[in-house]
Amino acid sequence: MYIDAATLPSSAVLLDVDGTILDLAPTPLEVVVPPELTIALERLSKRTGGALAFVSGRPLAELDLFFQPLKLPSIAGHGAELRLNDGTVARANTFLDPQLKADLASIADDKPGVVVEDKNYSVAIHYRQAPHLGHAVRDEVSAICARFPSTAIEILPGKSVVEVKQPSFNKGTAVRELMQHAPFKGRRPIFIGDDVTDEAAFAVLPEFNGVGFSVGREVQGIAGMFEQPSDVRRWIAEMVLTKKDAK
Repeated sequence: MYIDAATLPSSAVLLDVDGTILDLAPTPLEVVVPPELTIALERLSKRTGGALAFVSGRPLAELDLFFQPLKLPSIAGHGAELRLNDGTVARANTFLDPQLKADLASIADDKPGVVVEDKNYSVAIHYRQAPHLGHAVRDEVSAICARFPSTAIEILPGKSVVEVKQPSFNKGTAVRELMQHAPFKGRRPIFIGDDVTDEAAFAVLPEFNGVGFSVGREVQGIAGMFEQPSDVRRWIAEMVLTKKDAK
């Protein structure tokens, strides 16, 4: 067990989604949310006094769709959207150049198995179904982005994906903002993430005496590592066990 359940009332639990609590799928819309996970997350939210949040690259609307009826506080779109406990939502007001988005979308035109996902605030090019095209995708993304001002673009490599977004927000800046609001304020954050994009969130944890755990990859300076998402789901289930359940 990575964290004692007795510490939950003084903790804030922050969870990445894809590759952390959900197994990766061939395409973003094919992920499967186990019904028991949604139930466990609802219980975990209660155990933490509402200080449970998603920290995801997905748009907020997708998080609500996949985890309905839950509508947890959430950092979505890599920080472009922030929903607080009271339901208020703050959104970034900077967007990618429309021509850049169009050029990135064209990458999939001659590459079977490559999927382009427009997330409004960012564009993700997935090649999980065509891993042999990974180098070509990354090279083409770099070439396209080189034609636009570097100050307006951030390229995020990930697990069989390359994502392009505005550099004015990330998961780290959004975690810092979330931790200023009740019921997160004054608590010790526990963040679990799996990919390169989660490193921005890991980086701000020391500001709040927080602890980080990775999934499937070693990250310097964090507290530990889960092997795979099923281990994280098991941990969540253990955290919300009642004495009655344990019998």
